[in-house]
Amino acid sequence: MNGAQLLIACLENEGVRDIWGYPGGAIMPVYDALLDSNIKHYLTRHEQGAGFAAQGSARSTNQTSVCMATSGPGATNLITAVGDAYMDSIPMVVITGQVPTYLMGTDAFQELDVFGLMLPITKHSYCVKHADDIPRIVHEAFQLAGSGKFGPVLIDFPKDIAFQKTEAKPLTTKKVMPPISHCDPEALRIAKELLAKAECPLIYAGGGVEKGNAVAEFRTFVETTGIPVVHTLHGLGCLPGNHPQFLGMVGMHGSEAANKAVQGCDLLLAIGSRFDDRATGKLTEFAPRAKAIHVNLDPAEFGKLRVVQSALGGDVAQNIVELTMPLSIKPWVEQTQEWKRTYACRYDAPFESVFAPRLLHDLSQAMNDRETFICCDVGQHQMWVAQHYKFTHPKHHLTSGGAGTMGFGLPAALGVQQANPTARTIVVTGDGSIMMNIQELATIKRYNIPVKILLFDNQALGMVRQWQQLFFNNRESEIDLSDNPDFCRLAESFGIPSMRVVHRDQEADVIQALKNTDGPLFIHTIIDRAANVWPLVPPGASNSEMLTEEGVSVG
Repeated sequence: MNGAQLLIACLENEGVRDIWGYPGGAIMPVYDALLDSNIKHYLTRHEQGAGFAAQGSARSTNQTSVCMATSGPGATNLITAVGDAYMDSIPMVVITGQVPTYLMGTDAFQELDVFGLMLPITKHSYCVKHADDIPRIVHEAFQLAGSGKFGPVLIDFPKDIAFQKTEAKPLTTKKVMPPISHCDPEALRIAKELLAKAECPLIYAGGGVEKGNAVAEFRTFVETTGIPVVHTLHGLGCLPGNHPQFLGMVGMHGSEAANKAVQGCDLLLAIGSRFDDRATGKLTEFAPRAKAIHVNLDPAEFGKLRVVQSALGGDVAQNIVELTMPLSIKPWVEQTQEWKRTYACRYDAPFESVFAPRLLHDLSQAMNDRETFICCDVGQHQMWVAQHYKFTHPKHHLTSGGAGTMGFGLPAALGVQQANPTARTIVVTGDGSIMMNIQELATIKRYNIPVKILLFDNQALGMVRQWQQLFFNNRESEIDLSDNPDFCRLAESFGIPSMRVVHRDQEADVIQALKNTDGPLFIHTIIDRAANVWPLVPPGASNSEMLTEEGVSVG
């Protein structure tokens, strides 16, 4: 067979069932080979949509997904989604067409150095130079993407290699990755000693708990030790949102109880988290009186931002098991529970318009009947979801964390829904974010994907407007979106049913529609332009200096 046929055969050999992509000249031989394959290809309407759809599939399953585009602009349109996957450690194999090898370096039509462009945002990159190398490269790409610290891997595929004849076959004997190593026994001894002596310990858990396949062990650890828990944005759901020991998200838009607990603890257990600036605020004042234990798969995180007393690398689940022990910390637990009660969110907003936090809180209470995935874009609505939706598992919360990419939610939801066909998938987005990849409504229509879209429309770039209000003397600059289209008519032009929501009395109708509609649905929800996300830690400030709607809360 030729190289393109071999590439498809190798993808089938790796268990690939779906590819998200967009064809073009350099990748056309691969698309020809797809016609004779059992792999289902989903045509998105933009390559970035293909990248995010593949992300949605991978984020919701932890299985390596595949996206594909042609050379030049096709490949560069993938870059944002690939960079986003790299920042959030998402396993993807990214296949790009390339001009023939004999034209590389000549500025040929649609030639760009995709290998060089993607080198900083991929776990590894390949440029195929001979068809005989395809089986090894494809297998290594999948092994690298889905092992250790997950991440995207690039395969740049020149057009002449796609036509090159070869007698190579997909690998029958597959390489087995070495098991993840365990931690240093001395570090473990120190960690146990710190735990036993702590009077006010706190768990600061992130997305590495779920990516380390350690959710069950984590929950057992929390229940056994009795330690209060705060989560990062990607840690949400590791402990169910309604669990009594859960104090909320930590950081810039975290709960007051969570941030006060961080500032008051004497031992910080950072599990699967990386001391990100959005979580820590002013780093030198983050958990200022606490010693620290850091549990993380990636040893590169140790000491990168904070010196810790014990660094436990390797298998996250096994490390958690080793640390599990009952503790006597009743006074501290009672203090954190008092903070949780004192600073609990209120949902009795007096105005007649839709109150987004209340709607999201009520939605989470109503969605316990079956598996529901929430795919968030980036902005105020993203933070409202993080604050008010009570997730039961981290896989159910998908959002762009490290990169903070607007336009993530809609295409990601397509990948989630196709990878989890019996689940319910809801996009929560804003009027700024939805317009970034709104062309994927056409993909919903073509494949009749039953994604639900909950759009909060304040006719502004809400988060930027809030920052301009608070930190730029209310000088609004280029945030006005009052010329938004009629979103209901737009959705219906794609054959997607819609409803418009303007009053608080309709909030219950929204929830029922999201629960009971079998096919796709677009809900256009009007909210107050002046609505802000509270609390908020100002940039460069300590987490103890939280701005609230009433003023400043000093921890």
